Amino acid sequence: MNRSNWLKHAFAAIVLVSSFSASVTAGPMEDAITAYRKADYATALRLWHQQADQGLALAQSYLGRLYFLGRGVPQDYAEAMKWYRLAADQGEARAQAGLGLIYDKGLGVQKDHVRAHMWLNLAAAQGDKLSAKYRDAIARERLTKAQVAEAQKLALDWKPISQPSR
Repeated sequence: MNRSNWLKHAFAAIVLVSSFSASVTAGPMEDAITAYRKADYATALRLWHQQADQGLALAQSYLGRLYFLGRGVPQDYAEAMKWYRLAADQGEARAQAGLGLIYDKGLGVQKDHVRAHMWLNLAAAQGDKLSAKYRDAIARERLTKAQVAEAQKLALDWKPISQPSR
């Protein structure tokens, strides 16, 4: 498999495979995930939106995914970015990976490989192996050593913020 195809597969794998890696407890989150798995995107959207509006990072991340993929909503990278950012700022690894992919591909934003590396590095630091592989590929193929150092400094300086409940 050539490098371009590998990156495409890694991109898809990060978005799709990691989407259900969190353990959940019974309740609205589990109901939303069950609805999503059954392609009942309207129910998933409604349940995740209620939780996301309360500041729950995991729900914000899943909302970002719905908009990123266009599941039950029109595909909207700006809206995906909004929800991913709210969750990523709280330290949610899937959202950090999503932001990394958005910045790397320039989906609704200007391409920024340094910022992509930073977000993927943060997700990788939480054990996301696919984010680590994708981050490393970006470092090899798109960044200078100075840019990698800049991205690493941004990741080291990053601090999560609490999202106020609404």
